[in-house]
Amino acid sequence: MTTETTTAGIATGSRAPVAIVTGGSRGIGRNTVLSLARRGVDSIFTYHANRAEAAQVSAAAEALGRKAIALQLDAGDSGSFDRFVQEVGQALAGLGATRFDYLVNNAGTSLHNAFAQTTEDEVDSIYRIHFKGVFFLTQKLLPLINDGGRIVNISSGLTRVAFPGVAAYAAMKGAVEVLTRCMAKELGPRGIAVNTVAPGAIATDFSGGMVRDNPEMNKRVADITALGRVGEADDVGPMIAALLSGDNRWVNAQRIEVSGGMAI
Repeated sequence: MTTETTTAGIATGSRAPVAIVTGGSRGIGRNTVLSLARRGVDSIFTYHANRAEAAQVSAAAEALGRKAIALQLDAGDSGSFDRFVQEVGQALAGLGATRFDYLVNNAGTSLHNAFAQTTEDEVDSIYRIHFKGVFFLTQKLLPLINDGGRIVNISSGLTRVAFPGVAAYAAMKGAVEVLTRCMAKELGPRGIAVNTVAPGAIATDFSGGMVRDNPEMNKRVADITALGRVGEADDVGPMIAALLSGDNRWVNAQRIEVSGGMAI
């Protein structure tokens, strides 16, 4: 068997590198899967409920000459992670692999509520998805990620700039940023780099399409952004794919904001 090297410098034999992208059926996650496909990377990506939407992503990746296998996952249900890891093993076998190379912890939901009105149930829900889920899913997947691999945790521009109504969400993303640095330190002996990507306001269906579909909100964001518009998923997915590449192999434990210069 010949030995090839991925863009991250990982020996993979004759197969393509493999990424796992949570929340890969829509928005930034979908764009990341397809951006990776354009770089020759196969993916295993998760969706929460919409199987038809996930199938469209798989078909789009196939049209780009790569494979993208969809697996159902509730990122807030840590009790399901052992089952999911078993399914990942089966999916890897279908890709001719036993391990994967890149992990993008992207899955998430929004929460908009004033601090004084936010309930304990709301905080618990956002915690399970955005922090506990990232922590334990990554932990469960560690035996399957190649040494020299790369992990990207998705955060938010809201950890840098405070707006009303996002206290719980922003706090959990802040926790993910601290977690990222700790992971980079502990996984460094395996050559695994861990970084945070923090998108600004992006015109997707996230938060019910609040930025995409509300002209007033869209203009408000554009007015405080140096490049004069709101972000698109296509502004973020290619950046994540590039960060995973060998060109950025010495970038580690960093928070990289992708916001077009929002609120600077």
